[in-house]
Amino acid sequence: VDLVESGGGLVQAGGSLRLSCVASGSFFRMIAMDWYRQAPGKQRELVATIDSGGSTNYADPVKGRFTISRDNAKNTVSLQMNSAKPEDTAVYYCRLSIASGVYWGQGTQVTVSS
Repeated sequence: VDLVESGGGLVQAGGSLRLSCVASGSFFRMIAMDWYRQAPGKQRELVATIDSGGSTNYADPVKGRFTISRDNAKNTVSLQMNSAKPEDTAVYYCRLSIASGVYWGQGTQVTVSS
């Protein structure tokens, strides 16, 4: 199973960015797909998650600003980032949980300028 993120880049504070993650390979059913982020010098943290039923959860710092969504037919999960803040600057990773294990993407850099 491979995960490839895209959509990262530079955005001004208050702006928007959309990240996407495509899962390829052979697997039967997704349990959950998540977005994590890791800022320099900090631990990787969970940003948002969506399960197989479509239920979502968000970390407090991004609630009301970020939206996670999923396209099952395309094995894709997206993260819409609105009202970006400089503290959102980090490498963003997607993670896929399936019966056989957990898989990570390579990450995509998001930089929010003030």
